Order: sequence, then structure tokens, then C-alpha cells
Amino acid sequence: MGRESGLAPGLYLVATPIGNARDITLRALDVLRDADVLAAEDTRSLRRLMEIHGLAPGGRTFLAYHDHNGAKMRPRLLAELAAGRSVAYASEAGTPLVADPGYQLVREAVAAGHAVTAAPGPSAALAALTVASLPTDRFLFAGFLPPAAAQRRRSLGELAPVPATLVFYESPRRLAAMLADAAATLGHDRPAAVCRELTKRFEECRRAPLGELAETMAATPVKGEVVVVVGRGRSETVSDSVLDEKLEAALGTMSVRDAADTVARETGAQRRHVYQMALRKERGER
Repeated sequence: MGRESGLAPGLYLVATPIGNARDITLRALDVLRDADVLAAEDTRSLRRLMEIHGLAPGGRTFLAYHDHNGAKMRPRLLAELAAGRSVAYASEAGTPLVADPGYQLVREAVAAGHAVTAAPGPSAALAALTVASLPTDRFLFAGFLPPAAAQRRRSLGELAPVPATLVFYESPRRLAAMLADAAATLGHDRPAAVCRELTKRFEECRRAPLGELAETMAATPVKGEVVVVVGRGRSETVSDSVLDEKLEAALGTMSVRDAADTVARETGAQRRHVYQMALRKERGER
């Protein structure tokens, strides 16, 4: 007889803490406790996490699945799924498939008709957005930029016109160079935040314009996991018709001042111009 599992067959994507081990969710612990097969980007990290929370391996198989062995390991994991087993996959830290090698595994599992379930939880990108004090109504996760300077600047140039807050992961040793290129490409005055060691003992978030952050990080290098959040740039091309539509909606629930502040912040348009438009709309003028 095989092991009795409390989970239905399928692939379970388990988000794991990015620093503080207590950030694990109760559901994630249930999945790790009950899954037939445990796969992880780093099996040692998963074993330590389970030990901290009192979860016994119970003789189950631990399989490493990462960038370097994905092509070799996917058939093994798909065979486990085909045999009717529940397979839990955990990234080294954070949410699987966010800067993580799990995408191809999910793609092939879905193509083979297996159930895929997320046990959501910690994510460095979302944690940084939470504390950066920059707009979150629209954001783009850009992952890691290319390490080579020319390619990095090219990628930043492609992102410059995107009307959203930008989120990057970056190595601490490349942080100063990345910020310098970002300031030169996106604008020295563009608001940004460098979030480091999130949820850990030495967590910090430095908020300043890109140019200032670039100078600071060049003078004082940092260590640890880093997320860079860059606010949207000011747009000089937002048409009055677009502003008019946004003000129409905002004035339905806000005062003139609050509506103007909201629309100016969302679009990057000059606040004075937006406020004057809001006043005219309030008075019924065109």
C-alpha cells in the first residue's frame, strides 16, 4: 500500500518565506505536511524550513528542481503526477514562478492535464511595493536586468515609457551601476526606493530620487537581497481629453482638491493644470 495523502493528485506551488520563517502560511504547512513528493529549488532550504515548523519528512522523496537540471528532472516530476501523486514544489524563497525556474514545469503539467494549485504567500516584489510608498495601482515586475551595462541600458530604455511603477530584483554588487543607468535612462528625479533584506533583521527601505540613490549606493555599498522600485515617470503627453475622463470619474466621489491630486499622481501631469481643469468641470465650464 502507498502512503495515504490528504491532498488530491496534482502539482502544488508553495510560496515560502523570503526571510522571516514565521511568514509561512498555514495552508503551505498543510501542503508540505501532506504532499507525496517534495520538490524544491533548494532541497536543503526546504528541509530546514520544515524542521523549523516541526514537519517530518516521513520518508518522502525530496527532488531538486532548478535552472541547471530542469530538463532532466521535469520528466521525473511529470511521471509522479501521472502516477496520481501530489507533488509540492517550493522555490528557495518567495513565490514559485516569480524569478524562479518553475514556469516550464507548470506549463508541461498543464499540457498533460494535471491539476495545478497555488498555495500563495510571501513575495519580495509585493513586499517592496507595500513599503516603497510609490503608486501600486499599476506596476510591472521586470525581474533581473541584464548584467552587461549596454544591455541593461537598452532594457531600461524599453521600460522608460511604460506608465507603471517598475519593480526590479538586483544583485547588491551591481546595485550602484544599475541605479546609475536607471537614473540616466529613466530620469535622475524619478522617485524610487531601494528595499533591502525585507522581513529580515536588518530590513531597510531607502526612498529618494534615482539620482540621489545612485550616488548613495555608489558611496556606501550594501549587502543582502535587494528590490528596486521605481515610480512612474512624468508624462508630458497626457492629453486633456484623457485628463477630462479621469477627472469626471474622480469628481464623482472626491472633492476637487482630492480629485486633482489623484489624477495628477496617476498620470504624471502637472498638478496645477489638473486642478484648474477640475475647477472648471466643477463650475460646469468647458
